[in-house]
Amino acid sequence: MDSNKIRNIAIIAHVDHGKTTLVDQMFKQSGMFRDNQQIAERLMDSMDLEKERGITISSKNGAFDYNGYHINLVDTPGHADFSGQVERILKMVDGALLLVDAAEGPMPQTYYVLKKALQLSLPIIVVINKIDKPAARCEWAVDQVLELLIKLDAPEESLDFPVIYASAKEGFATNDHTKLTQDLKPLFDLIIKAIPAPVGEKNDTLQLLVSTLSYSPFLGRLAIGKISSGMMNVNQEVVIAYHDFVSPISRISKIYNFKGNQMVESPSAQAGEIVAVSGLDSIQIGETITSPSNPQPLPFLDLDPPTISMNFIPNDSPFSGKEGKFVTSRHLRERLFKETLNDVALKVEELTDGIGYKVSGRGELHLSILIEKMRREGYEFQVTRPEVILHRENGQTLEPFEELTIDVDEEYLGSIMENLGKRRAILQEMEHHPGLVRVIYHIPTRGLLGFKAEFMTESRGMGIMNYVFHQYAPFAGEIRNRKNGVLISMANCTTVAYALFNLQDRGKLFIKPQQVVYEGQIVGENARDNDLTVNPAKGKKLTNIRAAGSDENVILTPSVEMSLEKCISYINDDELVEITPKEIRLRKKLLKENERKRGKSFS
Repeated sequence: MDSNKIRNIAIIAHVDHGKTTLVDQMFKQSGMFRDNQQIAERLMDSMDLEKERGITISSKNGAFDYNGYHINLVDTPGHADFSGQVERILKMVDGALLLVDAAEGPMPQTYYVLKKALQLSLPIIVVINKIDKPAARCEWAVDQVLELLIKLDAPEESLDFPVIYASAKEGFATNDHTKLTQDLKPLFDLIIKAIPAPVGEKNDTLQLLVSTLSYSPFLGRLAIGKISSGMMNVNQEVVIAYHDFVSPISRISKIYNFKGNQMVESPSAQAGEIVAVSGLDSIQIGETITSPSNPQPLPFLDLDPPTISMNFIPNDSPFSGKEGKFVTSRHLRERLFKETLNDVALKVEELTDGIGYKVSGRGELHLSILIEKMRREGYEFQVTRPEVILHRENGQTLEPFEELTIDVDEEYLGSIMENLGKRRAILQEMEHHPGLVRVIYHIPTRGLLGFKAEFMTESRGMGIMNYVFHQYAPFAGEIRNRKNGVLISMANCTTVAYALFNLQDRGKLFIKPQQVVYEGQIVGENARDNDLTVNPAKGKKLTNIRAAGSDENVILTPSVEMSLEKCISYINDDELVEITPKEIRLRKKLLKENERKRGKSFS
């Protein structure tokens, strides 16, 4: 394939600005599918969690042909917690489409991914998406992108960026937002014109930097990356190089190009192509596939460090082993270290003071997605409360701060600002827009734990919050995690409606009648600030005397639904979240009441 006929682009944007929808339309309009072919919505979001949550979690490769050109696309996550996925794939492409919502303008994650693209001097095409919205502000959105580039100290040539207007949902793009078109042809033409062809000489030494790993049950590990120079053939001898390390000689068994969201086998590939390669079982992200006669490793992008960590430990509750398929520490170890092969932003270390593993990532969502994936695969384990990763510099303790952007109706702003003040947030900007207020804060990462649920309650579900890593700054002081204590079951039992009815006055309940619980399990939140041991199985005393009014129906207030994210942000240091394929439970580290009172160390 002629490298001048290749275009390698990434699609970067904030969450829910239409990346995956645009990719769907590009595939459809390139003539890849039959007219009567059934095509799944959000084709590139192949994970169940991605379809359920409506977000892209892992970056994925695809490609299509247009007017003799082969265009490789990489769909990237929009949430900052998955920014490690964006950082590593930017080394694979020669340009990027920056999608911006015509009504919302650039958002925090837009800032983050654009900064990474500019560091690599990638040319940017700005796509103002969703111009069919009634609230669309196309000129304003372009001005906001320009301001963002100036704020990022972008080079002067980057300020003269090409702009195109589109509606991914309706499947059209136009150079003038006042004149609508019927298809995405203007966008395709602009990609070919504005994105340069890949640089690389096919007669030079082979170099392929591995940016992504995939897995095939038949072929094993697949290394995905762009060939920077040289040629590659099936059965060719290669080595894996990384810094000053060179592996023994291996042999390439298969080479795949991309077509749509599928892989197509090819006998060879050359400089400029993005390919998947099998036969190298020990390959890892960041390593270079190169020639044995002249091994030349390519530098890998420096990744931002993790900001938050949790301990993953084997389940030792009374229900241990009853609901999960993989329950031992060995199972936990294998699964966690396997995840680090695909997720370079994740760090796993063995605990030195007990059995288990310290898992560090970019944020609460980053780790909760990993937990949910493991849970669905049959793993059973426990996790501790998230902790931020502190740094020491010049004798001073530093902690990570996030830039938090909130869009909310003005009538709800007062209670939200009061809450943020308690979380050590510092107001940076306030902008008034028709019908809402936008406020920007710098807040310790610790202060964001558990804030989303409170924010949605305080804004009546109508507010929008987004955050992105800002910097490490001096420790902001103590932040109280939770005002209230908890209700703790005093025995292994099955809950009864009569007991729960009498406990309602004590606080909010997390459980339902006829639910099996154990001693030390958290069954609700106390209305006061202390923990309270209760009996959720206490039945009504029966007599042979019937009295008027003594046999009323028991009416229970619906229990509070505790999602995984809520549980993780809710617990204190002396509590754990027990995770199994069937249930998510809250518990005390020390299950016995007398042990909690004496404060014995948890084993």
